[in-house]
This record gives sequence, structure tokens and C-alpha cells, in this order.
Amino acid sequence: MIPLKDDNPTRTFPIINIALIVINVLVFFYGVTLPPHDYKAFVLANAMVPQRIPAYLAGRTGFELAFFPLFTSMFLHGGVMHLLGNMLFLYIFGDNIEDTFGHVAYLFFYLFCGIASGVAHIVFNLHSSVPALGASGAISGVMGAYAVLFPRARVYMLFSIFLVPVPAILVLGYWFLLQFLSGIGEFGTSAMGGVAWWAHIGGFLMGMLVALMVKPSRSAYSY
Repeated sequence: MIPLKDDNPTRTFPIINIALIVINVLVFFYGVTLPPHDYKAFVLANAMVPQRIPAYLAGRTGFELAFFPLFTSMFLHGGVMHLLGNMLFLYIFGDNIEDTFGHVAYLFFYLFCGIASGVAHIVFNLHSSVPALGASGAISGVMGAYAVLFPRARVYMLFSIFLVPVPAILVLGYWFLLQFLSGIGEFGTSAMGGVAWWAHIGGFLMGMLVALMVKPSRSAYSY
């Protein structure tokens, strides 16, 4: 079950959304062109490592290494499928949110949700030494806003060889439920890598909150 497109037209060209996709792709290909040792150093310097936060508070590491990855990590990806999956969701849902918020506001919203999702991941994995990376936290915020602003828009899902239109609230609600159940299921276990469930949850909820705050003034654009 893969989303391929929605039926929600926009009034403006999504220049910021396209730029974000291009930047993510360029950063990914820059990383894979590095020698293995340099690539590892590049990832460790720019991925978010939760235990660096208590290390900074204890005076054992610098501010930049601890906090700058809250920004830089959202432009890194661990593989081609990780990149393609994230960019597909951003392509489907981001243009309508940019159209609603405006270009500049959308950029700040995207970055804010990415940072908020990183904070959520840190809170639930404070002593983890596993690097976290990817745009999925920021994109989760976009999806949360979409669920609030366009719940009845139809998302075309690929089932086998058929495209089936499904209301966005069902697609996104089901996705969020999976993230929440997976996050709850990892309570009490040691972080050994994999999916940053709480980054997804935190980003989605932050996106919903921001959308709920602006919805009265944007009601004319709701689907």
C-alpha cells in the first residue's frame, strides 16, 4: 500500500517544496561520493546523537556538536530507499501545505517541525549513542498539517496494480497509529538503530498543532 498522488490542486508553484527535495537529493549524492571513512565522519558530525545533549550539559562536548545536528540531520538519509520514501511523501503532501501557508512560512514550518521531531526523539532516547538522521520528522509535520487542513482530500494508494482513492484522514491516521504503536512497543528497550518512531510522532503532532492554530484564518483553503 503506497501513496502515489492526491487530487488536491494548488494555486501556486511549490518552489520551496521542490527546493527541499532537490537539496535532500544533492546532499545524499554528495555523501555517497565520499570515501567510506570520510562518509562516516560526515554522518557522525551531522546526524543527531541524543546522548550528546546530556554530554553538553555536563561540559563534555561542544554546543555545535550537540545541537546543530537538530538541523543538519534532517537533510541526511541512510540509503536510496530511505531517501525515495521520504521524498515521495514530501512531494505528495508538501505542495498543498506550502500553498496554504505561503512559501516563506512553509519553509519555517518545515524546519520547525524537523527540529521539534528531533527534540521528541531525544526526550525518549536521551542516552542513546545511535545517530539519527532523515527528513521524516519534518515530513511528519507536513503530514500532520495535511490531516488537519485537508482531511477529505483523496490520496491515491497503490494496491497491487490498482490505484484506489482513500480519504487523507484515513491514510494519515492509519500511518500515525502505526508510528504510535511502534513507539509504545519500544518502551523499555535499548535503542539499537532502526526507525525513530518518536521523531515521527512528535513531528506529526507538532504539524497538527500548528495547522489547528492557523486553520481559522485559512479556512477558505481547507479542502
